[in-house]
Amino acid sequence: MEKHIIIPDLGGAEGVTVIELLVKPGQTITPEMPLLTLEGDKATMEVPAPFGGTVQAIQIKVGDTV
Repeated sequence: MEKHIIIPDLGGAEGVTVIELLVKPGQTITPEMPLLTLEGDKATMEVPAPFGGTVQAIQIKVGDTV
């Protein structure tokens, strides 16, 4: 069953940049495990996994704006 991770609301911040990917395809993840790091104008934030499973694909890359 395919699931997608949605970037959480960052308190009105728009256009944040992916600065680090912390997982890779094939990796098993657990709930709350950090997946990636985002950087905005005022803060840096790790995005946690909302559920566990195996990463099938990553559709973003470092430097992308989300």
